[in-house]
Amino acid sequence: MSRYLHLANRLKEHIQMGYFAPGDRMPSVRQLAAEHGVSISTVQEAYRVLEQDGLVEAKAKSGYFVALPKERIARPKESKPPQRPMDVSLWEDVLAMLMGHGVEAVCEFQHAMPDMTSSTLKPLLKNIYELNRHRPQDGMSYGHVQGELGLRQQLARLTATTGCQLDPEDFVVTSGCQEALSVCLRAVAESGDVIAVESPGFYGAMQAIKAANLKALEIPTDSRDGMSIEALKLAIDQWPVKAILVTPTVNNPQGYVMPLHKKQALYQLAREYDIAIIEDDIYGDIAFEYPRPKTIKSFDEDGRVLLCSSFSKTLAPGFRVGWIAPGRYRDKVTHIKYVSSSMCPTLPQLAIGNFIRQGGYDRHLRTMRQTYRKARDAMLKAIEQYFPQGTRVSFPEGGFILWVELPEQYDATKLAEQAKEQGIILAPGQMFSATGKYRNCLRFNYIDRDAATRLKALAALGEIFASMGPVKP
Repeated sequence: MSRYLHLANRLKEHIQMGYFAPGDRMPSVRQLAAEHGVSISTVQEAYRVLEQDGLVEAKAKSGYFVALPKERIARPKESKPPQRPMDVSLWEDVLAMLMGHGVEAVCEFQHAMPDMTSSTLKPLLKNIYELNRHRPQDGMSYGHVQGELGLRQQLARLTATTGCQLDPEDFVVTSGCQEALSVCLRAVAESGDVIAVESPGFYGAMQAIKAANLKALEIPTDSRDGMSIEALKLAIDQWPVKAILVTPTVNNPQGYVMPLHKKQALYQLAREYDIAIIEDDIYGDIAFEYPRPKTIKSFDEDGRVLLCSSFSKTLAPGFRVGWIAPGRYRDKVTHIKYVSSSMCPTLPQLAIGNFIRQGGYDRHLRTMRQTYRKARDAMLKAIEQYFPQGTRVSFPEGGFILWVELPEQYDATKLAEQAKEQGIILAPGQMFSATGKYRNCLRFNYIDRDAATRLKALAALGEIFASMGPVKP
């Protein structure tokens, strides 16, 4: 075998094994020539082979990069919600899905649950064991009302990678991100106020709006780059919007990352109209892009952005460790948090703080990004194979959930009922709207169970589609 083919095969193996992820820069021609003791022309020939195979692409004056997966299915259309403040409904649908969690099932596509089987979590579990064994009193006493200092110190370090400059005193620890969103809504708005939200949007945020007796104003949202700034401005001009609630980095349910210039434009619009922004960044750390995307909070000059997140999607939801960087609202957020649930359990805070400080969190994230990217690509391929013609699907840029828009003749609720009979649990799209839109849509978790089980479940869904008849032209 010639030298250039031998080198091309080695590089191909490294790409397929995940050493180089989609979008990563490959080693330079000169670097490879020096490392492998070959000529520059040999390396160039090897890269030419990889280009022909669609594995890498050359960028002028930048070098070679691992090719990004091609989008073979159309994305969902930009949403067109009713652009007026509405009361949030559909709690019964959400409750039914939550109550159904944990039942014996073949595949649970409905929940946003991370992979908790990775060996990279073992140091965290060991940390918990050691704390219980050697410092049991630490886990049984009251903690600081804002959260354990060691954890908040690590949060300040983590958020520096998002473009923020925050101190430990700038954080309030919560019982997961759901409580963080709820606390923030009560801190910035009063009963009857209007909250602008993405559409589709996270059902938990919708229900937090409902619980605070607020109204949701759904804004048209594109599956590629997020909430329409133009539509948002028109809505603010027409309605008394009190706050904007967004998940701009690895959105739930569509998985997009809002471009940086658009995040800045959103902040500037909020500043112009003196409106608070509640930024849900719960999936931001598992964006496939590295370094991870900056937050809207990174542009915050006057404390109007309340940044929320948690370790429920990056580590495990059972720890119930979330947090808020509430800016100018810190005192009010701290008070609301205290009177609603007092302090958070100390043991998981201590363990997670240690895990981050010791480098375990970063190692875990690197593994998860590769795992989730591979699972996404497999899911997209299976959807193309088994779902009806005319199906549209989002192209997540991180995390482990995606959004499917079926041809309009399909009713996702009826589909979910039929699928449940075969042990396949789905999340119908109407839960992701304040008013029950998206009845032909579904949100999928593409990491539940093993790959073979997921593929078998998707094939079974394909049979259900076939039983419903061909798509109407």
